Amino acid sequence: MMKRRTLLSALAAASAATALPSRAQSNPKIVFGYTAVSDFASVFVAAEEGYFKKRNLDVELKFIPLNSTIPAALQSDSLQIGGPTPSVFLQSVDGGLDLVLVAGGGLTSKTITGFGLVARAGSGIKGPQDCVGKKIGVPGLGAFLHVTFRAWLKESGVDYRKVNFVEASFPQHADLLRGGSVDAVVSADPFMSRITESGAGYVASYYSTFLPENNQTIVHAAKREWVAKNPAAARAFRESLVEAAGFMQQPKNDAKVRAAIGKYIKLPPEVLAKIQISPPGATVSEKQLGYWVGLMKDQDMLKTSIDVAKLIAK
Repeated sequence: MMKRRTLLSALAAASAATALPSRAQSNPKIVFGYTAVSDFASVFVAAEEGYFKKRNLDVELKFIPLNSTIPAALQSDSLQIGGPTPSVFLQSVDGGLDLVLVAGGGLTSKTITGFGLVARAGSGIKGPQDCVGKKIGVPGLGAFLHVTFRAWLKESGVDYRKVNFVEASFPQHADLLRGGSVDAVVSADPFMSRITESGAGYVASYYSTFLPENNQTIVHAAKREWVAKNPAAARAFRESLVEAAGFMQQPKNDAKVRAAIGKYIKLPPEVLAKIQISPPGATVSEKQLGYWVGLMKDQDMLKTSIDVAKLIAK
């Protein structure tokens, strides 16, 4: 009788355990959209060092050529989380998309000279005044480089409305300069270094050094509805990036960090060794997001009043 009761109890316990979904099963697959910049390093590290798997997250990293298309991909559920620049994110919210931030990417730093104004050889562009009347390519209208470059022009006394901006993804920059389709590009490494090394262009200004420290260059957004349905997954994603940021801040891990970046944005070893890596900022504060709201209002980019406190997932 005791043996029979023990067996029945064991069978019941096994059946109950089988019926309960595992933590791994409860987390949805996350397709994450990124662009070809090192500001996504913490995501790359989290994937390569197993920080997503450690938290039972199934994360697929998907390359997106233009940053400005990420919010639409989130809205259509092609992506569950994506990394728009803060300005692209805020414009999408201003336009009616119900997105929130689950984490952050890279941070601005005055030590970073990995992006700037790259002029076509022979263009004669040397400073902000020379940009008037010129055609300048940017990797996403309304994205980080476009907005910050216009802010630099304005601070330098130049009316940015007299500059003709065209949208061009990073990989196109060198060919556009060589072909004379644009007079300059606002670009970033590794593409900037490749352009200068090939002789197709030269750095006219590392304008980025005018930016204040510790503001997000990339933010990781998702639909509010998705976060509400998957709060544990959203938190686990952010926790993975916090752990990755800690890994990145240890000098002994530099080679592994660069290898992770090289894998996802396809950099050869000689380029990979030289690129600057933005400081990681896995969490986003209201103050950081508020900075971008102010910058965009100054450029008449926002039509509505935005409450940044409601845009950061807890």
